[in-house]
Amino acid sequence: MKINVPGTTLFYPENGPVPAFSLISPVLEATGGLTLSQLSTLTGLGGSTIQNWIKRGWVSATKGKKYSEKQILRILLINMLRNAMKLEDIAKLMAYVNGDVDDNSDDIIADIHLYNMLCSIIYTAETNSAFEPKSVWKQIDAGIEEHSCDIANAVKLRKAMYVMVMGYRCGVLKRQMDEVLTGVLEEQKMGSLGK
Repeated sequence: MKINVPGTTLFYPENGPVPAFSLISPVLEATGGLTLSQLSTLTGLGGSTIQNWIKRGWVSATKGKKYSEKQILRILLINMLRNAMKLEDIAKLMAYVNGDVDDNSDDIIADIHLYNMLCSIIYTAETNSAFEPKSVWKQIDAGIEEHSCDIANAVKLRKAMYVMVMGYRCGVLKRQMDEVLTGVLEEQKMGSLGK
């Protein structure tokens, strides 16, 4: 079963999960960042969408023409939630966890740890069909415990992560529903044309 890396167009390797951002970081290290075109390919987002998120202050501004790890991570986090949540609510949720987008000193957890932890929980839930709340809370608690030295406010982070994991799952289910609905509407359209 192919499992999509949240927020990207990539898939996990067949041999199982790895920290999700480790699939992207070698390219960043080799190139010093991603261009807008590369970032669009990675995320499936249009360049204007990414630039709009920067203008709105949801992602820090670029220095030059390349996107840094910090910017890419924030874009991936927003992208993985945007099918289920309003963009303004995602921005508020990210601010709840990590404060001002340009100030790392108010972060509860570094975006890379947040992204990798969320992806790990989602991967485990997807492979085990375990998106029921009790299981998700348990996975979140295990992830937070594993990263306890980096976390200033585990209670706050725990709530935000639950919203993010379930928001991601809702987005996946909505996409699946939309695909079937499109087929149904096409069948209906074709049926009404044949009458």
